[in-house]
Parts: sequence; C-alpha cells; structure tokens
Amino acid sequence: MRPQFETAFCATLVVHNAVNKIDALDSVALACNSVVSDSGTPNPWIPLSDHTWIEMEIPKFGEPPPLAIDVYSDVNDDHAKVQALWVLEALETSTVWRVTPDFTV
Repeated sequence: MRPQFETAFCATLVVHNAVNKIDALDSVALACNSVVSDSGTPNPWIPLSDHTWIEMEIPKFGEPPPLAIDVYSDVNDDHAKVQALWVLEALETSTVWRVTPDFTV
C-alpha cells in the first residue's frame, strides 16, 4: 500500500526524453533496485524505503516531454532532495536519459 502521510516533502526530477509510462516505471524501479507497486492501476508508485517513495507524472498523449519523477519523503525536505539526487545518479548510470533536478542543489 502506498504510504499515506499528512505531510510529505517532494523533490522533483525532470526527464527530458520521451518515455512511455510502462517503460519509465520499469526503468526507474530497476535503476533503484526496487519494484513497481500498484502496477496496472491509475496510481503506480515505487518504494525506496520506509520513508521514501517515487510517483511519476507522465505527459498525456500528444504532450511532449518532460516526464516528472517526484521523490517523496515523510522525513523532511532535505531528505527528499538527497534521495532524489540518489535516484538521479542511479538513472544516469543505468539509462541514456537526460535528467535534471527541479530544485536548487
């Protein structure tokens, strides 16, 4: 079950490549050594730890990239950003995607 917290902090990564939803979820899960939870539903997510998870906003049909990868933490904003940078590094190692943080590093 997806984590439900009253307060969740989010750090967003932007993927500047055209990627479909299934491939994006699978690629991110593989890069992060995780799995896609609730696949086949409107709200799939990827667990990273007890306090961190990923959700994605995929562009609608016909919309151009970017793809937004939202890394959530229930700890604090800095924790979300550190985890997002870890995800960015994992994606740079395992994909050919161009990924940038949408926050100040």
